[in-house]
Amino acid sequence: MDYAGIQSNQKEQEQLTLVDKVETDLLNFFQSQQYKAGDVIPKEVELATQLSVSRTVVREALLRLRMRGLIESRKKRGTVITNPDLLSLLEKTMHPGILDHETLRDIFELRLVLEIGMADLLFERITQADIDELYAIVAEEPVNTEQMLFDTAQEVRFHGKLYDIAGNETLRRFQRMLLPAFEYVHRSGLLKKPVQHRKFVSHRGLVDVIQHGNPETFRNAMRNHFENHFQRLF
Repeated sequence: MDYAGIQSNQKEQEQLTLVDKVETDLLNFFQSQQYKAGDVIPKEVELATQLSVSRTVVREALLRLRMRGLIESRKKRGTVITNPDLLSLLEKTMHPGILDHETLRDIFELRLVLEIGMADLLFERITQADIDELYAIVAEEPVNTEQMLFDTAQEVRFHGKLYDIAGNETLRRFQRMLLPAFEYVHRSGLLKKPVQHRKFVSHRGLVDVIQHGNPETFRNAMRNHFENHFQRLF
């Protein structure tokens, strides 16, 4: 590469670094001005003056924010702050087959932690009709499910219903993303440690705890329900 080419490459790198900084500066500026979703932000030229950079850099930084769903353009109003869909990017990139082993293991562990920790939400919001529906779900499961490591159809129906009852849409969306990755890890051979004791609290056992127990007994039961998976991790 000749000298002119080296200079050009350095200039491009400096430009990218500056855009990174301005992207952060813009977010800090919006926060300092207490902008909320729906508020109109200043025009590019005003922002460039405010941050002492060129309009080109501001435009590139705004484009990045727009791609992240933090701002959007609206007719007759200009550019406004939006309420971003926090999980949309994660949903688009959650493809187990292309994730590295460390990330997949983290996802596997995340699902276990979330479901053990949802007990208080579950007991606060569950109704007898929900419990009856859970009993109907487990009535259709095979015998000796407490000795089965993993069955996709059962997991989707039973655990999906628990997330529905918890009433937290973010948790529900997490479940839809995490379960395919969880199944992928389960079947991939990534977790090589053998299961010493296969028997654990079944789905039916969990419903019994929900019917007659409390958040603490449910947390313990769910921890036992996942015992075989923990054995494969540790």
